[in-house]
Amino acid sequence: MPMAEMAGTPHRRPTVYDVATDAGVSAMSVSRVLNGNGNVSSQMRRRVMRSVAKLGYRRNENARSLRPGQRSGLVGVIITNIENPYYAQVLLGIEDALDASDRRIVVGLSHGDPDRETRLIADFAGRQVEGLVLVPCGADAAETSRALGDLPLVLASRAHPGLDADTVVIDDREGSQRGVAALLEEGYRRIAFLGNDEQVSTSQRRFEGYQQALGAAGIAVETGLVRRTCRDQQSSAEAIRGLLATETVDAVFCANNQVTTGVLPELVAWQRRHPNRALIPVLGVDGFRMSSLVEHPLMLVEHDARALGRSAAELLTNRLGPKVAESAPRVTLTLPTVLRQEHS
Repeated sequence: MPMAEMAGTPHRRPTVYDVATDAGVSAMSVSRVLNGNGNVSSQMRRRVMRSVAKLGYRRNENARSLRPGQRSGLVGVIITNIENPYYAQVLLGIEDALDASDRRIVVGLSHGDPDRETRLIADFAGRQVEGLVLVPCGADAAETSRALGDLPLVLASRAHPGLDADTVVIDDREGSQRGVAALLEEGYRRIAFLGNDEQVSTSQRRFEGYQQALGAAGIAVETGLVRRTCRDQQSSAEAIRGLLATETVDAVFCANNQVTTGVLPELVAWQRRHPNRALIPVLGVDGFRMSSLVEHPLMLVEHDARALGRSAAELLTNRLGPKVAESAPRVTLTLPTVLRQEHS
């Protein structure tokens, strides 16, 4: 059937064959992409996922097992990295809140890949989840919206300005500003910033807090002290090694716990090679396992990740309630942070 005919048929659900026709590939190739088969080129995956989003295709995998009017009892959760203990706490908080409504979670990992995120959203919609909690990684808002359809969405930890959704974030900017100001009060002036790029909203807000604290002290941001390439522990370790080789650094602001845990071993090793140099303190965002055992100057900007997950799930269950209109105003919750001296 030509695509124009399909579009004019109001109750016709797009099929795998429609996606294949639109993408100019075989139906088997579409199935490989949707099933996450590794033997698919990135170009093929992008073509298929663009067609999936364009046509609003969803795999309806649970439809046979659900009676009319029956809810699935499932909520989809998409996070970036299960190895990060921060997200483990977020998941626990989501479960805490959903237990009261007898719902369970289905978890997907985007690994920070926008294409994978869009594919997971479409997959969860096809599995008849009732709603979705998403930690966004920068996927195109229009493609995300098409994949979502009318699926209720709550954004957790990170905002996405292009998506109209309830959102739970922490006060990254204010917490970061307080932390950097504390370093400035102790006399540190050449404070480096290590974080992700500006597409990640948390990293950008934390960078803005860093800028504001320096500006309030009359200090200009030095581009040589800024690294926005830190996606994980390895890239963070590489960034601090390069920084120490070319710049004089008084202190380091790490914009998340993966950056902190990548930077600390490198700083400790550097200090051992330069025993006569002053210790370089670290300001980090979010705690990590065994942080109390770190024998290096460390201060943390922290918040309750479990409470964030709980709040996100509560917003979603409220949105799923029978008396909530689709046009009800979107809610943004901003949770506070605390500044803690872990080791001095």
